[in-house]
Amino acid sequence: MALYKTITVDATTKVYIWKLEESFDWLADGIALTPHCKARLNGMKSEIHKRGFMSIRHLLAVAGYTDFDLYYDELGKPHLKDGKCISITHSFNFTGIIISDKPVGIDIEKQRDKILKIAHKFTPVQEYQTLANDEARIRKLTIVWGAKESIYKLLNIPGLSFLQHIDVSDFNFSALETTVCTTYQGEVVYCDVKFLEFEDFTCVYTLPKSDV
Repeated sequence: MALYKTITVDATTKVYIWKLEESFDWLADGIALTPHCKARLNGMKSEIHKRGFMSIRHLLAVAGYTDFDLYYDELGKPHLKDGKCISITHSFNFTGIIISDKPVGIDIEKQRDKILKIAHKFTPVQEYQTLANDEARIRKLTIVWGAKESIYKLLNIPGLSFLQHIDVSDFNFSALETTVCTTYQGEVVYCDVKFLEFEDFTCVYTLPKSDV
């Protein structure tokens, strides 16, 4: 069993991260899927996506759930039948979920050079020119992308623009947290963002701001 990390965020919120080391057959053994999720799995062509999909069912089991406790709304957002909030992420050989009484979002990303080329599409790149080197820029931009991806999952609003509507407050790597302000159609939402880095990956998770 490759449960990589468990993070207790607060009394009602936990993050679970899995490192994919097992075969698909091992991951699928003993795991029952709903017809909806069977169809999703059968439609996947990539072996790593299939393994990631099944590993998330193991994370659900660690948290005390099965696939039958999970459902998806018309926008594809996952929910738990007991009313708790859940968000799900998968990147290469890591998967993760966050479960809470509050709305939540989570994202795991591999730190890659590619982000330098696409940064202008999701954030004002001039804000990162003072960083010492490309490695630092890649790390910071990956956190910013993860923050915006996780807030997007939390809010689940079609038409929300990473570049135009979501602003990530500046932060130091050592702080391991920042805040995000989302402004859309006259509504302003503040959220707390926490992040961690491991094995050249970045995990970012978001909750509603506690002091606003």
